[in-house]
Amino acid sequence: MTDPRVLPPASAAKHENIVVLVVDDEPETAASHAKYVNRVPGFTTGAIAANGQEALSLLSRARNTGTPFDLVLLDMTLPDLHGIDVAKRIRGLGLTTDIIAITAVRDLAVVRSAVATGITQYLIKPFTFAAFSEKLENHRQFIATMRSTGPDTSQAALDTAFSALRSSTASASLPKGLIPETLAQITEHLASQPERCLSATELGEELGISRVTARRYLEHLFESKAVLKQPRHGTRGRPEYEYQAAPRS
Repeated sequence: MTDPRVLPPASAAKHENIVVLVVDDEPETAASHAKYVNRVPGFTTGAIAANGQEALSLLSRARNTGTPFDLVLLDMTLPDLHGIDVAKRIRGLGLTTDIIAITAVRDLAVVRSAVATGITQYLIKPFTFAAFSEKLENHRQFIATMRSTGPDTSQAALDTAFSALRSSTASASLPKGLIPETLAQITEHLASQPERCLSATELGEELGISRVTARRYLEHLFESKAVLKQPRHGTRGRPEYEYQAAPRS
């Protein structure tokens, strides 16, 4: 019999999606977090685990079937194992799956232990969807930056990647009207095809947003030196510009 808490497998999700395992012993909270995940573009909930042992079992099964989870949202206070112990066992299994700790515990010692086990971000309950979304967007930016560096990397590239995880309020530095979710979606879209130049019209068509909206985000990325901008030759009338992901150092 299929476990109702296990959602469609990772293989059923779009290839570019970041597949998330939600671990929380409170059913309503777990369901809420799963819905939050699915609201963030590019993320999908692959399964929900009610305790540490179930989480470890799901992670092992997913690896063995070739559909591993990309990210774990891990509650620290589980009925069978502490979240720190779960994180340690995840690493003990040889899994490098990224982990974001979700907890109401504010004990600095616990936070330090979480960091020591390789937990990349820490989200304290209660939190808003905006705060939750920011953590996922930070993670997406971190992954996109790491992937864009290739097999070898540099100090500058690593600094850029880890700075995404250290960012405070993602929307604070954005111009009015721009939102982190869309910015991250556009950034990743460009980073996934670094040799390609896109106009605002082309980007808008591919992502399902208006040309005007696409141009606003592209101009912001250009001002932030995240993309290159140049006029597209051979167009009539008003000059059309094309944008390309800036090369990593």
